[in-house]
Amino acid sequence: MASSSDSVSAVRGFVPPQNEDERRLMHRVEELCRVADAREIPRYTGFLSDREQSLAQAACHRAGFSSMRFWGGYDQAERKVLCLEPPQAWREEPLACLQLKAMALSGEKAPGHRDYLGSILGLGLDRVCVGDLVQDPEDAAVFYAVVLADKQAFIAAELTSAGRCPVQVTCCDDLPERIAQGVQRATREATVPSLRVDAVLAAMMHTSRTRAAEYIAAGRVEINHLPLRSSHETVFAQDIFTVRGVGRYRLTEIGGRSRKDRVFISFFQY
Repeated sequence: MASSSDSVSAVRGFVPPQNEDERRLMHRVEELCRVADAREIPRYTGFLSDREQSLAQAACHRAGFSSMRFWGGYDQAERKVLCLEPPQAWREEPLACLQLKAMALSGEKAPGHRDYLGSILGLGLDRVCVGDLVQDPEDAAVFYAVVLADKQAFIAAELTSAGRCPVQVTCCDDLPERIAQGVQRATREATVPSLRVDAVLAAMMHTSRTRAAEYIAAGRVEINHLPLRSSHETVFAQDIFTVRGVGRYRLTEIGGRSRKDRVFISFFQY
């Protein structure tokens, strides 16, 4: 990234729980830590979002439990399970994989991420049962899903379609290497007048600051899965922006300033 000054590496600090659901999550994780430690048995959560992972990690620290890791089936997974595994305990594999192949009918559009997720949740499962859904870069008709191991057989037996398209479901031991290596996303660069959220969001969405502020005022924007309350807030590196009805973006890097005193940023859209 071009820059006329040193890069800014500050990231957002821990944000304490903001509502009762987040407080319950932390209390539940603390209790799992106590059980794992006292009985020397592994304990696992369901799949957690980025925000929930941050809360879960803080809960582990508060409980004084360090034998923990997050795992989502591959290194770059977004949604991950918290694995609490005491040193003397056996390890279980909490996750399993499914290959979802669209048997597209003539003229029908192959299902996408939203179609598959909706169909899986339509089986009566909670969101915590399903991790990442990743399209095969070599075959647009194929997706791979990471799910809780105890839900693999049920989904394989019950999922027969996504959208209006028949689907063939196959159980897999692991993700193919090309999937496990992670999705390569195109990073884009821009300059912004400041690190105010409306300025950065406008650059990401290729729109005006006025329009970006309207999205924020309408309650359509979240940062790191928390509602954004003001256009004046400052953003940090690695922040994730969710704009309802538009998409998600990650601010990967904040650079230095140009000769015109604008800030260099790098970002990608999911």
